[in-house]
Amino acid sequence: MNPLALIDKYYPENNELRHILLTHSRSVADKALALARKHPELNLDLQFVEEAAMLHDIGIFRTDAPDICCFGTYPYICHGYLGADLVRAEGFPRHALVCERHTGAGITQEAVEAQQLPLPHREMVPVSLEEQLVCFADKFYSKTHLEGEKSVEKARKSIAKYGEDGVARFDRWCGLFL
Repeated sequence: MNPLALIDKYYPENNELRHILLTHSRSVADKALALARKHPELNLDLQFVEEAAMLHDIGIFRTDAPDICCFGTYPYICHGYLGADLVRAEGFPRHALVCERHTGAGITQEAVEAQQLPLPHREMVPVSLEEQLVCFADKFYSKTHLEGEKSVEKARKSIAKYGEDGVARFDRWCGLFL
């Protein structure tokens, strides 16, 4: 599959939002691939990792996040499942799971309900190693500050708002992927 073909379909204009999406996604893909190559014993599907990393945020255009040039109608936290719906409809269910499960360090159904998040009431936590890796790599890059990589501590802090279970997952990923 060609992730750029899907991005072209949903982001046809050469504008700031497309630039943000492509720059961020490329950074996430490069980090995920570097970590995967550092751990050949995990036997990760590198092609899938790259494709999924490039597509993980494809749903952002449907959200209301003016700081990153998104002028849709949904809250930003919805971008994962919205992107998953798009990617699933295009015939890529495995890639869609990465879109749906990458927000925070994954979001449990319990957290969705307890925090009354505007999300479907289901588990949205990365399962496969590839899903976990893309989610982990994503935590090191912001779409508002494209120029640099976050430290482990800053990345850890950014997911704390989603609950302690996400922090615990992130800490496990540090042990697995770093």
